[in-house]
Amino acid sequence: MRLAGEIYRLSAQFPKHEVYGLTSQIQRSAVSVPSNIAEGHGRNSPKEFNHFLGVASGSLAELETQLILAQQFAYLTEDEIASPLQLSDEIGKMLRGLQKSLLSN
Repeated sequence: MRLAGEIYRLSAQFPKHEVYGLTSQIQRSAVSVPSNIAEGHGRNSPKEFNHFLGVASGSLAELETQLILAQQFAYLTEDEIASPLQLSDEIGKMLRGLQKSLLSN
């Protein structure tokens, strides 16, 4: 959830013409990660949980791409995207570890 907070803070400085474009996309991706983890956990089925962890991983990949695009469009600096990219990498490792654990049980 920390990542989503960082993304909302950073995307608030995007140009107004991006409100229905990249701003909306990056915010939805950021919210999708913890939302899918929670939904999968709430399903009470390891198979379904694993599926939703995969969806969360996909949203995380989208988010990383959108951060890089925001830098390329000069909406964010390399320094500004460094922390969320690092956090995203850490979350991705945790998701993969959890998926691996679910598959081995």
